[in-house]
Amino acid sequence: MQDEGLPPLVIDTFRYYYAQLAGGQTGFIPESSIRPVAKLPDMESLPEHLADVGRAVMGRTVVIKLNGGLGTSMGLERAKSLLKVRDGLTFLDIIVRQAQESGAHLLFMNSFNTRADTLEALQPYAHLWGKLPIDFVQHKVPKVLRSDLSPAIWAVDPSLEWCPPGHGDIYTALVTSGMLDSLLAAGYLYAFVSNADNLGAVLDPSLLGYLVQHRLPFMMEVADRTPADRKGGHLAKRVDGQLILRESAQCLPEDETAFQDIGKHRYFNTNNLWIDLRVLQSTMQARRNVLGLPLIRNAKPLDPRDRNSPPVFQLETAMGAAIGVFEGASAIRVPRSRFAPVKTTSDLIAVRSDAYVLTPDFRIVLNPERPYPGPPLIDLDPALYTLVDELDARFPEGPPSLVDCASLIVRGDVRFGSDVHISGQVRLSTKAPRPLMVASGTVIEGSC
Repeated sequence: MQDEGLPPLVIDTFRYYYAQLAGGQTGFIPESSIRPVAKLPDMESLPEHLADVGRAVMGRTVVIKLNGGLGTSMGLERAKSLLKVRDGLTFLDIIVRQAQESGAHLLFMNSFNTRADTLEALQPYAHLWGKLPIDFVQHKVPKVLRSDLSPAIWAVDPSLEWCPPGHGDIYTALVTSGMLDSLLAAGYLYAFVSNADNLGAVLDPSLLGYLVQHRLPFMMEVADRTPADRKGGHLAKRVDGQLILRESAQCLPEDETAFQDIGKHRYFNTNNLWIDLRVLQSTMQARRNVLGLPLIRNAKPLDPRDRNSPPVFQLETAMGAAIGVFEGASAIRVPRSRFAPVKTTSDLIAVRSDAYVLTPDFRIVLNPERPYPGPPLIDLDPALYTLVDELDARFPEGPPSLVDCASLIVRGDVRFGSDVHISGQVRLSTKAPRPLMVASGTVIEGSC
């Protein structure tokens, strides 16, 4: 890490987690050590005056977008945010327009893989290039062999010996880049942080007002879990009442049923976070800049494209886990409209379809004309639709209408014409050697 030129703080932070790994810690959070969260404040019930409170400090708030992902699982080799998603606009284009609507300063946390492409794509937006930088960079840490905990060596591609330390690295990167000090010196007091692939996450004045009025150091947006969210991180609380976040990688195998019980653990983390920058600075300083987030020991093959490559651990932390660190941290329930991420091609075809709409203030939200409360459950054959190129080849005329779709399962090679309408619960399956063609204008209705 020293040879790679990584800052001493990054090395100290990695040492902190490596010592836990070497000491036998797994990062698991047993079900027996936590309690469900029964009720939370609700964004949809906030008093109207909070929006005025938020608007009053909008100019002292920064929007930070996590932009470190390449989208390799979908076959992309550039920043996923450069993928076109609606009306010819990329994620990045829509994010910039969202920030323009709010008037807040926009900042990106890039990774060593995404920075160059992202900054190039942002060149046309001259208004972003002011006195403050428009990005800072997430660090990288060594992958560790599971066999003996030594650094992974991979001569075929040495870049694969490294990995990002999870989005929990944002707190360290804000310090090492000098960005935290620069933001405070420029008069910024609050930050709204979210993933670049979640276009439902926009700076909301009422949520900002709630943070300010209640003098919260940290606030997490959570939403009601549905069957589609059962494998995602959920909110819980320790026996002492402190709110915490438990990710799937922190769940013991024997606790998996309880982890996925959406009736018991009702709220999932949207990864939309609100932070008081002054409290973050003082907390980091008090902890010698090692925030001490819970370890996530992520087991992976060294080369993600080669399952026969040596097994490694990636030592990671989750940004939302800071809810368990800040005294007085809170969570608030938000509507599903603030959560529209794209992790797979199934997500992408849904967001591109009329199941979602692009609002005048450039939010991607569920179409209000949908007869169902949540998004359509799309499950495309992973053998044929995993990559964006594969998806586009099978939907050459664009996505079908999914506004009336509850679920769509596709197995086998199915190709769609234009103006196809999917309604209810639909399963399309073929094992034929030739593609199954869905003709243009076809209406497919399934049982509900």
